[in-house]
Amino acid sequence: MRGVTRVALLAFGVFAYVCFLMSFAAGADYVIGAGIVRGLDAPGALSAPAAIALDVALLALFGITHSVMARPAFKRWWTKLMPHTAERSVYVLTASICLGLIFWQWRAWPGPIEPIWNVHAAGARAALWALMALGFLLTLVSTFLTDHFDLFGLRQVWLAARGRAYTPVPFKERILYRLVRHPMMLGLLIVFWATPTMTWDHALLAAGMSVYIRIGIKFEERDLERTFGESYRRYRRDVPALFPLARLIPSRKRSTQDQSPTRG
Repeated sequence: MRGVTRVALLAFGVFAYVCFLMSFAAGADYVIGAGIVRGLDAPGALSAPAAIALDVALLALFGITHSVMARPAFKRWWTKLMPHTAERSVYVLTASICLGLIFWQWRAWPGPIEPIWNVHAAGARAALWALMALGFLLTLVSTFLTDHFDLFGLRQVWLAARGRAYTPVPFKERILYRLVRHPMMLGLLIVFWATPTMTWDHALLAAGMSVYIRIGIKFEERDLERTFGESYRRYRRDVPALFPLARLIPSRKRSTQDQSPTRG
């Protein structure tokens, strides 16, 4: 790989990473409704059926793109058309663009429609906002407990820029990953659902993302078992997927559930 190509790939990787940071910050503002970007419940000009159809299409675009591009078979095909070094950065950039489309084009359902729930007590509202903030923090911290820069493509382009071969990050059980197998996904679930005011379009976003997370975990764990073999199967038997309280389930029952093909 020539020097100019290495520099170009590094610049592209940095650009994709900056796009991720922007989408993460915009997503926090979007869900909270701080007003810097267009809020989740901002009124739109569409009828309820049209708004629902558009919102579902945006969720499907993100979910399908994000899941398909993460599969090893797609990666093998995709890297025949592009440098392997940039594969992760392209994935990160595509996910950021899809999230940006959601933030830009999501349409609230026309009102007046009573929210599913609306917590009025000041203390309870503050507690839910704090829980949502904890979800964001959990999601971000979890990325550093694996390899944050590998996860978002920077490590790959940096190694290539230095002329060094890429080596996969070894699987390790660290801190939060000893409590749940997917702390990042747990953090996101908290973000989507821990809101003091749950409108119907917010519930659609939360439900759609929850379905995506459930399906994504199923496919990801299948790939991880193929990569790490028995060590990951043992980890999956011993550590709950999302909820730490699942450790309280009797071991025999948990063992039976882990063998079920529907558990992810």
